[in-house]
Amino acid sequence: MHNVKITAIRKADYKDLQDIYENPIEHTCDIGEGDSWVSIEGRKPEGMCESAWMSMQWFVEELANGRGNFYDGWMKNPYSAMISCNDGFRPVSFLIERIDS
Repeated sequence: MHNVKITAIRKADYKDLQDIYENPIEHTCDIGEGDSWVSIEGRKPEGMCESAWMSMQWFVEELANGRGNFYDGWMKNPYSAMISCNDGFRPVSFLIERIDS
């Protein structure tokens, strides 16, 4: 099994969509650009947002099990993926990459 690093690369904030469609909420995403975690043996890292994990879990597990090259050459590094969480108001883009050989 391989370890997989997960890094928050970019976080968007669509206030116009929030104003139109979202009910007011007190607490939103705590993830910031540059935050990172390491998945050991394909498991969800401590402190990782559950919703974000659900969006990336399959890719992390595939990389942890030695697979990659998603979509026939999508990424320059075949042992990586760029995945976004499913929050349509504040999506976070994550770089997921195998960090050991």
